[in-house]
Amino acid sequence: MAETTLGALSMAWKRWLFDDALPLWASAGVNPATGAFEEAIGWDGAFVPAPLRARVQARQVYVFATAGALGWPGPWRERLQGGLDFIAHYRRPDGLYRTKVDRAGSPVDDTPVLYDQAFFLFAAAAAARLAPAQEAALEADALAHLNAVERHFRHPSGGFWEADADRPFQSNAHMHLLEAMLAWEELTGRPRWRDAADRIVELCLDRFIDRQSGALREFFDAIWSPAPGELGRIVEPGHQFEWAWLLKRWADKRGHAEAVTAARRLFEIGVTHGVDAARGVAFNALDDGLAPLDPVARLWPQTERVKAALSLAGDDRDAQVAAACAGLQRYIKAAPRGLWRDRLKPDDAFVDEPAPASSFYHIVCALNELFAAADAFSSP
Repeated sequence: MAETTLGALSMAWKRWLFDDALPLWASAGVNPATGAFEEAIGWDGAFVPAPLRARVQARQVYVFATAGALGWPGPWRERLQGGLDFIAHYRRPDGLYRTKVDRAGSPVDDTPVLYDQAFFLFAAAAAARLAPAQEAALEADALAHLNAVERHFRHPSGGFWEADADRPFQSNAHMHLLEAMLAWEELTGRPRWRDAADRIVELCLDRFIDRQSGALREFFDAIWSPAPGELGRIVEPGHQFEWAWLLKRWADKRGHAEAVTAARRLFEIGVTHGVDAARGVAFNALDDGLAPLDPVARLWPQTERVKAALSLAGDDRDAQVAAACAGLQRYIKAAPRGLWRDRLKPDDAFVDEPAPASSFYHIVCALNELFAAADAFSSP
């Protein structure tokens, strides 16, 4: 990508992140009495009261840890520590984390969900990177947590089962576990994290990805074959992008050619079949014939498209990254300063709803990759 194009994108997005988004979510998006992160902010700039999901707390810890790593001069340390302190309310006696508490920290839903466990492991790695004095304690806690996850969720056919009784076998939480394992491996280099990452990738290449089409499916049966009925046919463009980025990242560490090939095919499917040319955005779902299934376009697939384009677009990276950023920008421009829209309907109108905090993780992940790519390009 031309340095001027990548640099201009990076500068514009960093201004929005530093000047608009982070200040708002560090103030209106935090409960000053508890340090907890709020679930959503309305168009009036005020938080929307709601029970607090585990995944949002973990994701916002990542956001403010990354803000610190990027050099944001705001109160990232206070927000990071406040979030880590509040997370104690989610801890169960068995070492797992419950799904939801109220705004005072009392349990609302005690169920441990694999998806949430993955994000607590990921958040701990992000915090450890920014707090070297706490790294040993955070890793020890994360290792104990991983052991609890493996005791509770490990499935005899490989991988892990979800807590959802109707859809117990899913690829999605494995993707976020892989993200967490790679984060800890990069921080510590320990074989425990490396081996856990390798097992997830092996299951992905063997079962999650369809050998004929190269597409990654979402739902499975107990032996990791596609789930019966329509559920087993779902292919999400956003997850084609997200898995593509993670597989490429893993493959670069291992020198694994098969994973690179799989990642390139996932990216190709996402771009070719999962992007609506008229709206310029990646939409929610395809079927296993790669025909559109759900044309609503949420914000998060746009961020995963940015990451995958930076990693996998090759000679076409200039155009692909610019197009992905333009798609994401639609969700920002349509909202008040520092906020975003979440769902774009097929008629090109956004659903009128508050900005969910859960999206901030996706945005910051994408921008972190964009900033790193711009820095790498401009370095001598």
